[in-house]
Amino acid sequence: MNHLRNEARQFSFTDPDEPESRPSATPDRPRPAFRSNDLSSWLVLTAQVVSMAYSPLYLPVFAFVALFICSYLSLLPQSEKLWLTLIVYLFTVALPHLGIYLYRKLNGWTRHQLGKRERRYVPYIFCIVCYSALLYLFYQLHMPRFTLGVIAGALSIQISCTLANSLIKVSTHAAASGGVIGALMAFSLIFRFNPLGWLCVTIILCGMTCTARLILRQHSLREVGWGVVIGLLCGFACILFV
Repeated sequence: MNHLRNEARQFSFTDPDEPESRPSATPDRPRPAFRSNDLSSWLVLTAQVVSMAYSPLYLPVFAFVALFICSYLSLLPQSEKLWLTLIVYLFTVALPHLGIYLYRKLNGWTRHQLGKRERRYVPYIFCIVCYSALLYLFYQLHMPRFTLGVIAGALSIQISCTLANSLIKVSTHAAASGGVIGALMAFSLIFRFNPLGWLCVTIILCGMTCTARLILRQHSLREVGWGVVIGLLCGFACILFV
């Protein structure tokens, strides 16, 4: 948590060169409990935690865990569910993270420097290759169609964000959170259940993620907005029609 607090100070909303105004602790005017820059640091720290917890690379893993609990895939043996989850984690989290980390280290960039639009193509390609390999593997294993739709939806989001990157720096966090909403709507049609409660939860999480990206100044409102639209359409279409 200490390194997150140090990074949070870089996003402080106050000017570091501006002298702090320290009100005098008089009986008529007591000293405030906290300063505004402390509040902004905690706000940025919270945004970083939300952004890390709702990383787009983790969402396929979360989706499969939910399917193993809420669908008929819960009838599978625990060992098979564990192995499938590990395979999804390897191809959607571990390998893309490793490739992006090595690419960033070879160029001597920080995470913030890697976020520039012209430098995002190689990380996108890493993710597309890994997701494509996982989709082919699951197809060969004759996995259920809706599980292929989860991987295809995540893959289509990556491809759409790559194509849109030449015009606008689309937020993949927003696209992934929008994809969850679209996938939930599609699953409600497949399994015929009322998604209202879960839909409210996913919309709130989507709003929290988009707000976190805005607080961290990684994206503009237009960029997160387009991300949500792309994710919602890709998630809904791939789950329903793949």
